[in-house]
Order: sequence, then C-alpha cells, then structure tokens
Amino acid sequence: MRAATPFHVLAKPTGSACNLACEYCFFLEKSALYPNVRQRMSDEVLEAYLRQLFDAQPDGPVAVAWQGGEPTLMGLPFFERAVRLAEGHRRPNLQIEYTLQTNATLLDDDWAAFLAENKVLVGVSIDGPEDVHDAYRRDRDGRGTHALVLAGIEKLEAHGVEWNALTAVHARSEGRGAEVYRYLRDEAVARFIQFIPIVERAMDDGVPTGAEATDRSVSASGYGTFMSDVFDEWVRHDVAHVFVQAFDDALAAYVGEPRICIHAPTCGRAVALEFNGDVYSCDHFVEPDARLGNILETPLAELVESEQQTQFGQRKAASIPGECQECAVGAVCAGGCPKDRFVTGGQPDEVGRNYLCAGYRDFFSHINAPMRIMAGLLSAGRPPSEIMRLKWRVTP
Repeated sequence: MRAATPFHVLAKPTGSACNLACEYCFFLEKSALYPNVRQRMSDEVLEAYLRQLFDAQPDGPVAVAWQGGEPTLMGLPFFERAVRLAEGHRRPNLQIEYTLQTNATLLDDDWAAFLAENKVLVGVSIDGPEDVHDAYRRDRDGRGTHALVLAGIEKLEAHGVEWNALTAVHARSEGRGAEVYRYLRDEAVARFIQFIPIVERAMDDGVPTGAEATDRSVSASGYGTFMSDVFDEWVRHDVAHVFVQAFDDALAAYVGEPRICIHAPTCGRAVALEFNGDVYSCDHFVEPDARLGNILETPLAELVESEQQTQFGQRKAASIPGECQECAVGAVCAGGCPKDRFVTGGQPDEVGRNYLCAGYRDFFSHINAPMRIMAGLLSAGRPPSEIMRLKWRVTP
C-alpha cells in the first residue's frame, strides 16, 4: 500500500534508553510503557521498518530518521546494517536522506567517519553556554555534559559532517536569548538551529498529567522574549547565513508554503516508531491511547492512513480554542502543538489554551513587520537577506 501523501517516521531504536539523565527529558518516563524490557530494536523490526517505509512512500526524497533516548547506544554496527538494508530496499527513484538526533557524548572518529560517508544530517542537543547547558543536561552521576557535547561536535566538524543545533529553551535560558544565539553562532559555529521550548508536566506511567508546568519549564512570556531577542540579532546580521527553523517556518506562513506541524493547521503525518515496532501518532504522544499498532502485524502505511490517525491529525484544528480564532496572530500560530494545550480554555467545552499562548502572541507580533518585508522581497524575486541592507531596523 502506497500512502496518499508523504509522511515522516521518527524511529527510536533504543526506545527511551539514554546514557544521560537530563532533568527535563519527557521521554525517559516512557520506560514505564515497557517495564522490564531491554529496549533495543531487533533486526526483524529494522528490516520491516525500512522495507515498509520505502514501499509506502511516493518517489522522491524519504527520510530515515533516528532518535531516542540516545540512538548511538545501539552501536555503530547496527547503523551500518541499517544503511545496507536501506540501500537494498531503495527503489531507483527514491532518494534516502539519513538523519540522526544525538546528545553527541558518545561520538568518536569512527562514528564521525560513518556519518560523513553516508551524508547523515546530525541533530546535536546543545542548550547554549556551559552554565545554561549544564543546568539540566547532566549524566547519570549528576555531572554536566557541555564539554562532552563540544568534543562530539569537534569530531563532526573534523570529518565534515553536516549538523544542526537542537537547543532547548527552559527556565535557565530566560532573558538570555541573544546571548544563547551568539554562543551557538560564534562559539559552537552552528549554522542551522532549532529552538525547542521546554514545557514539562508531571508524568503518571509515561502520560503527562495536570494543568501546571514544572519550574524547569520556560514561562510563556519568557519564551516570547527569548525568541524575539534571537530574531532581532538574526535579522540584523545573519539572514541567509544562519538558518533558524522558527524563522524559516514563519516566513513560509507569510508566502503560503507548507509548515512544520507545530504551527500547521493540522498534524498527523509524522509518527513515532518504537524499538519493538509499535507505532504512535506522534513523538509527543507516545501514550497508550495514541498507539496505532505494530508494523510486524499491520503495514506501516495502513497505520498512517488509519481512521485513528486521521482523526488525531484533524483534532488539532477541530479543537482549537475560540480565542485562537479571534487572535491577530492565529493564522501564523495555529494554536501551537496540542501537547501544550492544557491551560484552562475560554469555554467549558473547549480544550485548553496553549501554555505558550502569550509568548507566541508576543513573538509573532514582534516579527510581523520584518516578515512582511521579507515575504515581499521573495515575491519580487529578491533574496530576503536584502532586509539587512534596508533602512528599516528592528526596535532595539
């Protein structure tokens, strides 16, 4: 069965297993879903995943994406087998794009050489300067991991591996947006950056509960200020030189192009694959009610195209609070990710308003004028980077 449109699979070969113990990690608690089980992907599941993924996708690019937990715990031989299997199942008109998200602490020259040879795009978790990063990203003995991450990045750089910075924005980041951005740009020499707001809730058997965020979470206003401060630095100096996912996605909204799921009207085309072949509706909904099935029992395409998954994706728009529909930035924000909609809604029968609502409103309002300028430049066939030479400037 071929899927109607392309979809994305985030495969977790080690499940929630990780060599670190980051305090804000929402996935470590997912071990409660698979108690007393060694979370490692078997060759049977690996082969089924790759074969079914390629069979289901239309011709063109297809991502083979690995995440965790920490996927490098599987060891390099696993990924060498994965590449051989992938190439064996690839149709002539498929272009495989390998990606790996890692904490980078286990990377060495052998790993870096393999990643370079196979053109793997690597996402590295790094939260900024040492004190910001080490505030919550520690190993199991409570030691900071910043130096280990930088050593891993050095290995990637030495072998010419393309990498992105995956930067969590949390309570210790607040008020330091420009500083964190400059560190990533100038010290870590990141050219592609994804900022990820930490909105952490209490867990019960791997399922988020309650209507309060932990004190490690970034505040809504703090997130809006952080991203606005980053934008001001970027739009003055770095358009077309440094790529920030949130800014690229916002510009896409202004020119009518497809968007990432967080700010798209609907979702559901990005599923999570667990180590044992279980498929869930989303990486942020690896929960019993969001389990679609298992690829050893039901083909991947059938799970993605199932009525359960279709309803999951459409529920985002169908359940958006009424106040979002009246919001001046609603068309750009789209209510944010459903996982963060737990603040009391405007009507008794509505789902919660997004925890980050105030921050999204401030941020999208702040960037409205420059985004319109860049969208206009694109429409005129000119590069958006010309905004850096115009008389217009962001407010300091």
